[in-house]
Amino acid sequence: MSNKIPVGVLGATGAVGQKFVTLLEGHPWFELTELAASDRSSGKSFSEATTWRQYKPIPEWLRARTVKACEPNLDCKVVFSGLDSSVAGEIEESFARAGYIVLTNSKNHRMDDDVPLLIPEVNPEHLGLIKAQRNRRGWSGAIVTNPNCSVIGLVMALAPIHRAFGIKRVIVATMQALSGAGYPGPSAIDMLGNVIPYIGGNEEEKVETEPLKIMGALEGDHVRFANLLISVHTNRVFVEDGHLECVSVELEKKAKPDDIARVLESFRSLPQELKLPSAPENPVIVTGERDRPQPRFDRDAGNGMSAVVGRIRECPVFDIRFVVLSHNTIRGAAGASILNAELMKSQGYF
Repeated sequence: MSNKIPVGVLGATGAVGQKFVTLLEGHPWFELTELAASDRSSGKSFSEATTWRQYKPIPEWLRARTVKACEPNLDCKVVFSGLDSSVAGEIEESFARAGYIVLTNSKNHRMDDDVPLLIPEVNPEHLGLIKAQRNRRGWSGAIVTNPNCSVIGLVMALAPIHRAFGIKRVIVATMQALSGAGYPGPSAIDMLGNVIPYIGGNEEEKVETEPLKIMGALEGDHVRFANLLISVHTNRVFVEDGHLECVSVELEKKAKPDDIARVLESFRSLPQELKLPSAPENPVIVTGERDRPQPRFDRDAGNGMSAVVGRIRECPVFDIRFVVLSHNTIRGAAGASILNAELMKSQGYF
């Protein structure tokens, strides 16, 4: 009998759900035992219910597995949620109320006062909110969220800089990949030879507010948000995977580009100390090449779990500017939730 922890995936037939399936295949700690999705898919075999869009084929042993409804009667106590935000909120709450640990990629609960918005390298102590969450809501389970797909790469770069030098203000322009829109996403006619300077779902608001919670300080049963300002322009570009962001930063304590590079290159945290299975050896990789990072060549760094920073240079308006790239469906979505689960297991939450 396997000694792995049984886990399920909610929204298993969707784009993020499929990524969960591929990343959980062969995981050393977790065993995927349950697949759940909408009423339209429940009762069908997984191969029948899903339009598979991953490069790896459906794991053979999962093809005939029956997809169940998203109801808290699954034979596991840990679930990963790739549900669409239009339905995720109530479903995730029903699972947490029933005693499940819900690790979600959905936006619904990210900014709730008592819900961790987690990047394990940046704010692992925010798992302390789970106690307040359970006390307030009367749950035996819990909900833990990972940030917006653009926020993760941005904060992995900003957090070490903020700790070393302090940050006052940030201006960000994102170039976000098509896969961030889910499948099928924008049409080829809309995107070919084009850039769309708008992403729905309050994308700019998320990138302006979520980092303040993540980089904030845990004070008892709440988080005191970080005191900095972020202004964001979000753009959809004709790239398959990998969100690229151009960032300008005003510092509290002046620093040269070499100082910034050293801080980022030396950044390590609890996931690296614990050697969590999905944790990259280098959370942030600094490249000195003048035309990198590029999505085609750099998005898979650290198995898609590292942020790649390049073009670190002085800024004539603020202090420092740079470019950061992260894989939006791995570090920015399914991989982030799995790393959150690994941290929770190592801290005794499972």
